[in-house]
Amino acid sequence: QVQLDESGGGLVQAGGSLRLSCAALGTIFSINAMGWYRQAPGKQRELVANITRGGNTNYADSVKGRFTISRDNAKNTVYLQMNSLKSEDTAVYYCHADGLLTYGSSWWGDEYWGQGTQVTVSS
Repeated sequence: QVQLDESGGGLVQAGGSLRLSCAALGTIFSINAMGWYRQAPGKQRELVANITRGGNTNYADSVKGRFTISRDNAKNTVYLQMNSLKSEDTAVYYCHADGLLTYGSSWWGDEYWGQGTQVTVSS
């Protein structure tokens, strides 16, 4: 059974930094893309950043230049370094894995979500 284990959320002042981590646990053969989404109260879940197994990255315009996503394929872990945080970054951040191959998965891999970690930026 596969699960995504998130850590690193919390409360920080505007201008501060946080680092989120997400480890995919279980018997995993490979993961195509890993990334982070966020959902603020009353808003839809949105993509923050993702990264492919080969290291190609994609960022939301609102976080470009402030957030950096990275990945350790050997550990099936993705990181999100968040700098220069703003109050509008306050949200629940969800780890996402796509194209995850494990026992019993579809041939193209399955999609998994973490439970979410709260990030609160005080102004």
